[in-house]
Amino acid sequence: MKLFLRVMMVMILVILSCQSQKENPLFSDYDTPFATPPFHKVKNEHYMPAFEEGMRQQKQEVAAIISNPEKPTFENTVEALERSGALLTKVSNVFYGLRSAHTNDEIQQISKDVAPLLSKHSDDINLNEKLFERVNTVYDQREQLNLSTEQSMLLQETYKGFVRGGANLPEDKKAEFREINKELSLLTIQFGENVLKETNEFEMVIEDENDLAGLPEGVISAAREAAQEKGYEGKWVFTIHKPSLIPFLQFSPKRELREKMFKAYINQGNNNNELDNKEIIKKIVSLRLRRANLLGYQTHADYVLEENMAKNPDNVYKLLYQVWNPALNKSKMEASLLQKMIDKEGDSFDLQPWDWWYYAEKVKKAEYDLDEEMLRPYLKLENVREGAFILANKLWGLTFEERKDIPVYHPDVKVFEVREADGSHVGILYTDYFPRASKRGGAWMGSYRKQYRLNGKNYTPVIVNVFNFTKPSGDTPSLLSWEETETLFHEFGHALHGLLSDRTYESLTGTSVPRDFVELPSQIMENWVSEPEVLKMFARHYQTGNVIPDELIRKIERAAKFNQGFKYVERLAASFLDMDWHSITDTSVTGVMIFENNSMKKIGMIPEIVTRYHSPYFRHIFSGGYAAGYYSYTWAEVLDSDAFQAFKETSLFDQKIAQSYRENILATGGSEDPMVLYRRFRGRDPEIKPLLEKRGLN
Repeated sequence: MKLFLRVMMVMILVILSCQSQKENPLFSDYDTPFATPPFHKVKNEHYMPAFEEGMRQQKQEVAAIISNPEKPTFENTVEALERSGALLTKVSNVFYGLRSAHTNDEIQQISKDVAPLLSKHSDDINLNEKLFERVNTVYDQREQLNLSTEQSMLLQETYKGFVRGGANLPEDKKAEFREINKELSLLTIQFGENVLKETNEFEMVIEDENDLAGLPEGVISAAREAAQEKGYEGKWVFTIHKPSLIPFLQFSPKRELREKMFKAYINQGNNNNELDNKEIIKKIVSLRLRRANLLGYQTHADYVLEENMAKNPDNVYKLLYQVWNPALNKSKMEASLLQKMIDKEGDSFDLQPWDWWYYAEKVKKAEYDLDEEMLRPYLKLENVREGAFILANKLWGLTFEERKDIPVYHPDVKVFEVREADGSHVGILYTDYFPRASKRGGAWMGSYRKQYRLNGKNYTPVIVNVFNFTKPSGDTPSLLSWEETETLFHEFGHALHGLLSDRTYESLTGTSVPRDFVELPSQIMENWVSEPEVLKMFARHYQTGNVIPDELIRKIERAAKFNQGFKYVERLAASFLDMDWHSITDTSVTGVMIFENNSMKKIGMIPEIVTRYHSPYFRHIFSGGYAAGYYSYTWAEVLDSDAFQAFKETSLFDQKIAQSYRENILATGGSEDPMVLYRRFRGRDPEIKPLLEKRGLN
């Protein structure tokens, strides 16, 4: 009788589980155009069951690989492991995409709940001795297997993944390794959440209309609407979201208010409250160092850079100083110009960081008769987006058609089907442009499905571009700044990297490349923005429809090298800070801000500029994937400046060069060594000279 009851209970649980899975859209094939995520059906309660089932299925798939009685081969071991975990990948793509772009308290809690489970699941695979034994057997035979280039890379990366994942550690060290990974998974989540909350919590409420003096009407209108949304009738609200912060710093003559906004921004995560990130940073860097030491590396930077083009910290520091020294010299000259403008206006104070944006605008206006507000009317968001699409069409024949029949996760999101010149389907691109409380700051590209091939079928990519641009206000559309325009092209470059991928294995397609190579496809797109021929394709006045005049283009060209010292110093300072944090050899970290200040003193940082990211809100390295990798933006600029010269030497839309770039850079993903790919495209190693010349740093 007892046995019968147990059997019945198991059957009931199985039936309930099947019913639950049937109701969960993440368990079934998506019944949407191009199998895009059914955002209209996915609910928060669907995630955890899908995560749990995804992990269960992958465990079964791994167990099948291990128990296979046949001798290990590339197909039955390495390729089988690559294909495992399809459901887990599927739910992760949706969940983590929304956690960044449209989160809520429930999603954040699920993220915390599932993080240790995923950490354990990953470690269970990487630390499985029998599985590693099979992989190792195949790896030892690699010279005799007659593998393709992509297969060889998959084997190499799989083997290294196990070694770097602790497979060679003694048993007692594996337990410590697991605990470190578990703790890091939670700390990095908490860091990002704290920054998001601090960003959303700050607001500067303006009650006196006189305090709006100097601000463009579009900025004032946006602040009025922000106040109305919060119930502040007859007032204006400014925040430290970039579309609100930057124009205020550029145009407000109210110095005390600029200081208030600026300090609120740079003190995120550093207010000694429940959202303070300093202790979290100390734990993260200590745990990363301990993990690196366990694996035999001197520092976390050594561990990370082994997989990058840079290979070691010395090479990174060498690169940074090559650009830092001329950039620092130029920034000192710029600071002197700004101080002269302050003195000329009869003010008696020394230039401070919260003054830089304001007086830089004044100097640019005086020296080049150019300011941000002269450009904005010609940079309507929809036109800029169309400009990026036109460029992709001229280079590769791509077309972009808006689709209204594909579900979106927020009303602001738009969807485009991307096609080849012959009309064949390439992939899907989502665009999500405006700030909201549920979205983290910054701009990024993500994948809801990466391109791959399986059983003769090509699974096309589903890509998303996310931004925080100035929202439309009243009758005024979203008008971008010059920097925002470059950002749109930048992230579109990442999107193309995902969309034009053409390889077999998902872990090697699209943007699955070394961190210091991934920014080449994005940053090269920025080069086309300022080319007169390209500008005239999309820069049209939002009211008159007139194309941007030649005179204004000439002003842009003359001012192209203006303020480049400032831009490079603030970014390079963040790169040095990142490297310093991850080059420590002692886990007993001093005070976070003391460490940062010492880092800045070491490179001779001038007081008029602050690092682009202070440690307590440096999400790239403490809750993103750029630890010991923020330098990659600078290395990629060396690559993109050099690569763009290939077009400048012939023509902006040279079809032969564009096709070579597509085949050797965009289509290949991580299937080959990036330097080999670059040499194949350019015919030689990259040179730093084009970057220094372009930015006026030579």
